[in-house]
Amino acid sequence: MRVCFILAPMTLAALGLQAASMDVYPTRVKTFVRADGRSGRLVRSAVVASRAVTPKVVLPTAPGAEANPQPAAKVNELVASIAKRHDVEALLVDSVIRVESNYNPYAVSPKGAMGLMQLIPGTARRFGVSDTFHPEQNIEGGVRYLKYLMELYGGDERLALAAYNAGEGAVAKYNGIPPYPETRNYVYQVGKRLGQSREAQKKAQASKQEPKPGTRKPVIEWTVDAEGREYYRTR
Repeated sequence: MRVCFILAPMTLAALGLQAASMDVYPTRVKTFVRADGRSGRLVRSAVVASRAVTPKVVLPTAPGAEANPQPAAKVNELVASIAKRHDVEALLVDSVIRVESNYNPYAVSPKGAMGLMQLIPGTARRFGVSDTFHPEQNIEGGVRYLKYLMELYGGDERLALAAYNAGEGAVAKYNGIPPYPETRNYVYQVGKRLGQSREAQKKAQASKQEPKPGTRKPVIEWTVDAEGREYYRTR
């Protein structure tokens, strides 16, 4: 009995396609043998598996990132106005924000602190913040918390900053700045930036008070000679 194998033209085309694209996309070829119903011959067929498509990864967009962008100038205005309203130094608020989030309104820490002033959910609820990614609400809640801490510790900025980072309970437990490396570094970094900002502000104010060249008012001198003649001159 003679056995013949027939390789269909379409199968050859599929195999050629496989060879041409082997170095681009990995493919798999499956073969199977079946008996032809009319002739009784065995026919081998090949199937080229379709290549896998790499799934597209879509990163989530931060809430409101496109709908309600906050320019830096607008945030600076919010810091100044909210700090003034609550009688908290604007430079202190600015220093906290720079160390906490570097002015990223959508920052989220591994511990779940969110927004510009990195409010944890409990603190946000405590000070009436419903949307921690909303710059104005976040700054309002953070400034109110700083105000509370400054009053709690009698104006001691270091203790207020330590509590802002580690919580009032930790400050009470250690009767001072907790020995946590993160908290101590936080107090140092905010204090350093605050000191630099205050020094820069003093220099700016001093430069405004110094008289500019050519703006001094002239002084008029009046003299009378022996004969009673009057003379005037400016210097």
